[in-house]
Amino acid sequence: MAGSSQEHVPNEPTIENRQSRHDYEITETLECGIELLGTEVKSIRAGKVSLAEGYVSATAEPPSLSLHSVHIAEYPAAGKAVQHAPVRVRRLLAHKREIRKLAEEVKRKGYTIVPIKMYFKDGRAKILIGLGTGRKSSDKRHAIASREMKRDMDRAMHGRR
Repeated sequence: MAGSSQEHVPNEPTIENRQSRHDYEITETLECGIELLGTEVKSIRAGKVSLAEGYVSATAEPPSLSLHSVHIAEYPAAGKAVQHAPVRVRRLLAHKREIRKLAEEVKRKGYTIVPIKMYFKDGRAKILIGLGTGRKSSDKRHAIASREMKRDMDRAMHGRR
């Protein structure tokens, strides 16, 4: 079926912020839409995005989510008159109750909201954001050690077959 939403288009990029899972202990994720300009969409389709420095701010009243410090490169085929600013505040689209819940968690418990992944779903740009706490360097070392230990055990078990 040509119009099925279950199909994956192989040339659609998925931009990941791999550092976010290393720097933060992500406890909850949320998929949001992004309010973009036309040339930004074309640059995202080309994969010219950097999520590494990005973060999300949430306000409860009025409920809003904003994406800060994410670099979306200028689209080279567009003229200067229609070009977007590479780094600007972009509004994220989510339900009011989800936004209020995130805003309360950030304010009350000291959590941070970080962008994890940007992708296209049914032709619309989506961003996966995560609510988490920052890891200390000792926690990072512990996570790396346990991951390597698990990988070594899996290799040993695979060799026994």
